[in-house]
Amino acid sequence: MVEHQVIAKAQKAKEAARKMAYIPADAKNQALLAMADSLVKHAEEILKANEVDIAAAREKGLSTALIDRLLLTPARIKDMAEGLRVVVSLPDPVGEVESMWTRPNGLQVGRIRVPLGVIGIIYEARPNVTVDAAGLCLKAGNAVILRGGSEAINSNKAITGVIAGAAIGAGMPQGAVSLIEITDRAAVNVMLKLNEYIDVIIPRGGAGLIQTVVKNATVPVIETGVGNCHVYVDKFADLAMAKQIVINAKCHRPGVCNAAESLLVHRDIAQDFLPGILSALKEAGVEVRGCDRTRAIGEWVKPATEEDYAAEFLDLIISVKVVGSMDEALDHIYKYGTRHSEAIVTESYSRGLRFLREVDAAAVYINASTRFTDGYQFGFGAEIGISTQKLHARGPMGLKELTTTKFIIFGTGQVRS
Repeated sequence: MVEHQVIAKAQKAKEAARKMAYIPADAKNQALLAMADSLVKHAEEILKANEVDIAAAREKGLSTALIDRLLLTPARIKDMAEGLRVVVSLPDPVGEVESMWTRPNGLQVGRIRVPLGVIGIIYEARPNVTVDAAGLCLKAGNAVILRGGSEAINSNKAITGVIAGAAIGAGMPQGAVSLIEITDRAAVNVMLKLNEYIDVIIPRGGAGLIQTVVKNATVPVIETGVGNCHVYVDKFADLAMAKQIVINAKCHRPGVCNAAESLLVHRDIAQDFLPGILSALKEAGVEVRGCDRTRAIGEWVKPATEEDYAAEFLDLIISVKVVGSMDEALDHIYKYGTRHSEAIVTESYSRGLRFLREVDAAAVYINASTRFTDGYQFGFGAEIGISTQKLHARGPMGLKELTTTKFIIFGTGQVRS
């Protein structure tokens, strides 16, 4: 029964994708605007569904940070709608001719950007992903099959009903946006093997979800990132700036993948910097787990383990280590980082450039919070996720990353001899 239901939606999505590939940008934009207006119009209905999910999450004992990821408010719904309107303002990548050249035989050879086809999005917790994914996939000419986590099932049903109905009403084909409403993990297992219908799977969530998808899928996967993000405070750092960046990176929204999970401090400034930052973190409700040198300055700090240095906490917890050199900081990031977002705070131009050059991550910052690794902040409108792999897409994935290319050839009767 589960298999039949999933395959039926995938078949409709494939039929829709064939039509989506050549729908004009203006028509897609009108659908996006209709989706945005419908979200605002039906906000109360969506919020009521979200209340059911929040109550269930609290009953299950989910952390405050995870509940925050799940929570919808009138302001967040307006932001979701605004994200769709921003996507409308972005250029449509479909049909863009990336290059064209002429061969000696007169053939004109070029590459043009085209949709991926049917995209399956498997994600956890955050119902805003439902809107971001649908909007970006639609604008890039794809059909999308959404499969959110069970903790947000009521919110996702309400949102998908609203935006899919608006898209169809604006002329998009049936199946262009659909949701797998089955919360049984068997539905995911079916999706992962549907090579006949689904062109790519994008998992968005914790390490467990991502690895399950990567290990079990036969459909191609774009791997999105677990975020064990570091802020390294160099010996030449502006300490006031460093404090501001660390607090923002850790505390602004601790339950998201671009939040800082680890703080590295150069030993030359540790005595000056750590007392103030530890106090500020404690005041913000952050549990600090640190090395011996950190604990010598803050006696209340818990001892850090190897597991702590490798952890994506997604909560008000941070690991702290005093390092003896920049080399040690780089080695620590290489060992424990997840190639998501890494930051250095320094007034040294050369040391900042060295950090940019040597750190292997999707986003590398000098003197800024890791919280900016986000499609909206980078000017992409919404985002489909943040890729930490190196093939096809890396970093925040916007419209262009949801397309591929094909060759186009213009001839005048040439035949190969």
